[in-house]
Amino acid sequence: MGDILARYDLLGAFWLTVQLAFWSALGALVIGTAVAILRVSPVPVLRLLGTSYVNLVRNTPLTLLMVFSILGASYVLGLQMSDDTTTNIFYWAIIVLSLYHTAFVCEALRSGVNTIPAGQAEAARSIGLTFSQSLTDVLLPQAFRGAIAPLGSTLIALIKNTTVVAVIGVSDAANLMAVIIENET
Repeated sequence: MGDILARYDLLGAFWLTVQLAFWSALGALVIGTAVAILRVSPVPVLRLLGTSYVNLVRNTPLTLLMVFSILGASYVLGLQMSDDTTTNIFYWAIIVLSLYHTAFVCEALRSGVNTIPAGQAEAARSIGLTFSQSLTDVLLPQAFRGAIAPLGSTLIALIKNTTVVAVIGVSDAANLMAVIIENET
């Protein structure tokens, strides 16, 4: 066992998985909050935009998005995040994981908003708060509290989905494990 650990960078692969999960979770939380705001907006066009994004992304396989990001966006369209190929693939993996899990974070936050009694929003409007003020000062703090469990499930799914980045060549823990199983008896 020590021989295998000496030949393969197992800790580096797990560190890469942690980095992928951290940056993707951060990106998904920020973008997911913005999409959740679109979903609860009083403007019908914004609600339609948020709903369309969630329905489109949730029903698209993650593997397809990963392959499209490298083959379509990076190689065909020439959208490079870095001159180094490995760094470019890592950045694309973070972007795709973030955009994919944005839909799930949005739905978790929207469910958190739905747990808030309607009287809270009415009280915020009655004291003269605008929609954005009532959202940031009254609704979102309560929504995050109500969405802790679904956000935790989404984070777990994101960590599990980091294995999909092996499709585009990121040598995370899952990819390294496949290499070890292939090469070692």
